[in-house]
Amino acid sequence: MENIMKFYKNDRYSEYVGIELIEVSKGRAKAKMEIKGHHLNSMGTVHGAALFALADLVFAVASNSHGTMAMAINANISYLKAAREGVLRAEGREVSLNPKLAAYTIHITDENNDLIAIFQGMVYRKKETFDLKNGD
Repeated sequence: MENIMKFYKNDRYSEYVGIELIEVSKGRAKAKMEIKGHHLNSMGTVHGAALFALADLVFAVASNSHGTMAMAINANISYLKAAREGVLRAEGREVSLNPKLAAYTIHITDENNDLIAIFQGMVYRKKETFDLKNGD
């Protein structure tokens, strides 16, 4: 999965907001984000867009981990608990896979392993593939 990690390390938006991809395997991915001042909303909690961005990167990586290009067709997030500081982790796993569609669930947790948000997404799997050879 080294090549897909390299590919997604070029995701400029994720880099800009401080999201770090830490692990990839078939149908799975993990990332983390250290909460900084620019992640906070006017109430002093992590902005929903920052949480969505963290989950969305994990969703993208997990759904493309098979080497088949996958494009989101649906995504939603439920915010369960506010976060204010520390490091957030997102872990995603594939819950359904077929030739055209795949579904994923991503859990975002804080340093106490408290569930902060649950993201669910579905992708359309295109016919085009990535070249994930050489170490995968």
